[in-house]
Order: sequence, then structure tokens, then C-alpha cells
Amino acid sequence: MRQSIPFELSKDKSFFDSLGDWIGDVLYDELPEKGLELRDEQVFMAYQIESALREKSVLFAEAGVGTGKTIAYLLPSIAYARYTGKPALIACADETLIDQLVKEGGDIYKLQQLLDLKIDVRLAKSRDQYLCLKRYEEAEQFLDGEYLDDIAVSIPEGVYGNGSLGLYGQRSDYPTISDEEWSHVNYNAIQQCQVCDVRNRCGQTLHRQNYRESTDLIICSQDFYMEHIATKESREREGQTPLLPEPSMVVFDEGHLLEYAAQKAMTIKIQDYTIVKVLERLMVDGVREKTLNLMEKLQDGHELFFDQLREDVIDSDEERKRIKKSEMLITIGKKVMTLVESLFEEFVFESEMYTIPEYEIRMAEEFLEQYAEAMRIFIGNGDAVDWLEEADGEETLVIMPHLITDILAKKVFSKKIPFIFSSATLSIDKDFSFIAYSLGIKKYESFTVASPFDYEEVMKINLHKRTQADKTAEVEQLLQQGDQTLILFKSKQSMLDFKAKVNADTLAHMAFEGDRELSSIIRDFQAKKMQAICSYHLWEGLDLPEEALTRVIVFDLPFPPHDPLFDAKRSFADDAFDEVELPYMLLRVQQGMGRLIRTSNDHGTINVFLNEEEQQVINHVTPVFAVEPTEL
Repeated sequence: MRQSIPFELSKDKSFFDSLGDWIGDVLYDELPEKGLELRDEQVFMAYQIESALREKSVLFAEAGVGTGKTIAYLLPSIAYARYTGKPALIACADETLIDQLVKEGGDIYKLQQLLDLKIDVRLAKSRDQYLCLKRYEEAEQFLDGEYLDDIAVSIPEGVYGNGSLGLYGQRSDYPTISDEEWSHVNYNAIQQCQVCDVRNRCGQTLHRQNYRESTDLIICSQDFYMEHIATKESREREGQTPLLPEPSMVVFDEGHLLEYAAQKAMTIKIQDYTIVKVLERLMVDGVREKTLNLMEKLQDGHELFFDQLREDVIDSDEERKRIKKSEMLITIGKKVMTLVESLFEEFVFESEMYTIPEYEIRMAEEFLEQYAEAMRIFIGNGDAVDWLEEADGEETLVIMPHLITDILAKKVFSKKIPFIFSSATLSIDKDFSFIAYSLGIKKYESFTVASPFDYEEVMKINLHKRTQADKTAEVEQLLQQGDQTLILFKSKQSMLDFKAKVNADTLAHMAFEGDRELSSIIRDFQAKKMQAICSYHLWEGLDLPEEALTRVIVFDLPFPPHDPLFDAKRSFADDAFDEVELPYMLLRVQQGMGRLIRTSNDHGTINVFLNEEEQQVINHVTPVFAVEPTEL
């Protein structure tokens, strides 16, 4: 049900003038009277957003930690959503931060309590964050594990019979299940939901119906927003509704990460064993011999292709492996393409015979269309970047458009709605050209306001110049001091290398990203059930005030990896270090430091570890530190 605008409109004032008056009343009077601190930086940001709504413009809103950015964008967003009749969309950095935004005691909760304002806020999570009943049924048949029993208990009675059918099946409902276990039962891209016989009882469908009815706010990850953009046209062509409804405006919280979400959404993936699994499902009694032979040849050809792909991979420690395309690899790829085209022709006959279930043949056709498109790009040496990585436990060939700026300009920023980028780190020394260029944004407004905190009083930064081999032992010594600690790594591999070296007694008091669902780890950490969280993703967005977090360790400077994706960005730069390496690293360092001081009651220490190579760039890093560092 649509709710009323939270202030009165009059004939004498426009909506935007009345919005400005309301923002002033709330931030200058109502909230301070009820115990919240008046922050001039927050008021300034809220009025800048009101101006962006009026002009329907792109705004880079860079505001330091402690400004109260969330409340500054929530107030105008809620009012604007009710004025336009369309929900405002808040796109967070990742899935773990969605739950944090709506947690009890968070800013949305505070506004509801302090302003007696009922806010209709609903979560829209990425599709892989939901249980797939089809994949779960397969896992029950072929896999073992207590996690399957945990999932069984959670499925409502109404799914398979009579009974209630409430919301269920999102990743955060299963905090003890590891990422690897979840990868066996969650939705993946080859599922054909539109012809699934349990579609209307699926948790993902029920959640989607729920969030589409929001009248105020829909909160999603940036990954999911970009997945919505990437699939919108094809879903509409197929008669499906887009993943998200049309919003009145979009806020990108931690907006400096949008480029990477866009790149991820625009990729095409070919997995090692997936095609084998898909085709095996079609090999049922009654299928014509010619079709069976073609499917077997395609399976064999795909296997040969991946065998040669492994031969052509350039060995490295990076998660994304470069590929040196040999003539043999291209030749095999072309033969595979010919088999796919022949198989499409045979599917026409098979679909008319109804031997293969419609769901299975539609899933195979959808998968093979993506497979063929990816293979054409790969063997054609087109304008794309490609690499080999492990995803969902399988070797995966990833193919991504070389530059996504044109796609973003056309599919996102051409829309005449306000786009607000909110973050403590959007610029390099108040210059926003790096982020604007990387997103293809030519016209924008921007501002920078500093943090209101007196960092000299509450924060210490210590520099540890150590060899890479000595870092782990010194981190263990720091942990003996008992501080609640966040340890940040530049990559997953760096974190795993550290984990392999830590002694068992220390490990007992630590949690590592990937061991289980991340938001559940964060909750346990806040409850002090462990002393340290190790992560390669939590450089931004984590909000643990006061004694919940008193030490941040930057284990290594977060330079971008030397992988095909960033190599492509480097190749387009005149000076790769100044235009790619340094801005990326400095933004991440600033974000990491911002995890420590979240409120005026916070205090603590940041420990930055520098090996011999990292010490060479320290003069570039110290200017972004909030206080003068001390060498130890």
C-alpha cells in the first residue's frame, strides 16, 4: 500500500522546496532532540542530494566516515519514492552489507523509531543467494552432508503439499553452511526458471514477488543491480519481468565499486563439467541416435578443449589465469562450434517429439546459446578479455567485454533518473575523474566533506616494515594483546597463505571469509565469540562500532592483481602505475582504515604491514592516512 509523503505539500511550494524544509527540520531539530548528534556535513550532503533529485543528475557524494551518509541519503530517498510512486533503489557493495543496512539498531531502524516513520524496506538479493529446489533435489540424490538435512527442515510444508508457504531459502537463513556446500544447492545461471514445475513455490520467486511490492526502498547488491541491467532486455523478450522494478532513483552505497560489479555482470562463463551434466540429462530413452551421437561428440570435443586450455594456461598464483591461445586450442574450439550448431538443428526435431522434458531441453538450449556466444568471442580474438579461474568448484573460462563504459553509458546512465554515489572514497585528492572515466560518466556533480572525527585523539597508525615471511608471526603477536581485530588481505590467495602458516592455538580464535556465511561470522565476531576476522572483501562497508572492533591490520597493500582483467586496464593507460595501480590501492587503503572509527565513541589502532617491495611506495600511501604514522 502506497504511503503518504512524510510532510505536507502546499500550493505555494514545490515538492523539492518542501523536501528541503523537511530535511532541515529533521536534521536540525527532531533527531538532535532525540539524542542524535547534529552534523553539519550530514546536513550539507542531504541538501546536495535534494538538488540532484531536482535536476535528475549524477552526484558523487564523497563524505568522510562519521558523516552519517546513510541517513543523509535515506531521508530524501524515502520522500522521493513516495512522491514519484516508485521505490528508491539502494545498491550496496555486496550481499553481506544488505543485511547490515536493515539490522536492528541500524540507520533505517533508528529513523523508524525516532521519527515514528513506517518505512517499507525490502531486500532483493542476487539469484545465487537463493536455494534452488531442483539443485537441492539432485544434491540429496548424489551428495551427503548434514547441511542437506538443515535445508530440508527449512522448506515450508506448502512447497510439496498443503500448508503455509512463507518466505524461505535465502543464503543468510543457513549461517552454518559453507560457501562450498551452498554452491551445490543454490541457483545458478543455467537453471530455466520459466519452465520449472516448482517455480511458483520457489523461495527466489516468493522473495521477488515480495520485494517488487515495496513502496519505499528496495535494497540489493551492486552485483544484482548490474545483473538486472545485463538481463533486462533478454528477459523482456522472453516475456519475463525484469529482476528489479523501475526505481525512482538509485543510490550506490560504496559507489566506487560499481565498475567491478558491472564487469562481473557482463561476463560469459564456460565451465569444465557443466556442459557434460547438461547433456547427460538429455540422454533419455527415445532420443534419436543422431542426436545422441552429436551430444557425445560435443562432450568429447569440450573435454579436449578444456584439456588444451589447461595446457595453454600461463601458471601464476593469481585467481584469474592468463591464457596463451595455441593454434590447437583455436582449431578444437572451431570444431566444437560446428557440433553445437548441428545439435541446435537436432533439438528442433527432438522438441517436436516430446521425448525430452521441456524443462531439460529449454535449459540445454539456453546454456548452449551462451556457450556458443562465448566460444565465438574466444576463438575470434574479439574485443574481450578472457581468463581461466575456479568458480563454484569448477574450472571456468571467463570472457568479459574489454571496456564496459559504453555499456554503462547506454544502459544505465542514459536514464533520466537521479543516480547518487555515496562513499568516503570516490576521489583522489578531490579529483573525481578516475571514477567518472571508469564508468563512462561525462556529466556529473560532486562534493567532498571531511569526517567530523578528531582522529588524532582516537586513532594510531603503526607501520611494520617486515619481510613477507615475517608478517604472519608478528600478526600472531599482536593478536595476543586481545583486541577485536579485522585482518584485511589483498586477495583470497594471500589470506589462505596466511591461514596455512598460523599456529593451531591462534586459529581457534579466528574466522576466515568463506568458512561459512559471512554475515553470520560478523554477528559472532560482534558478540565476541572470536577475536579476529580474516577477509579479502571487507575493505568497505563493515560497520562495527566501539569495542566490537578496536584493531585493523592491513596485511598487504591492496594493489590490483596481475591478471587479465587488470592487465587490460593497464594496456589502455598512458601510465599504468599512476592511472590504475595507485588509485585502486589508495582507495582500498582509505576504505580499510575507515572500518576502525565509525562513531564518536570509537578508538583503536591500525597496523599496516609493508614488505620490501611495498616499502618503495610508502610516500604515496602516507598522505591518505588520517594521522601521522609511527614506524615500528
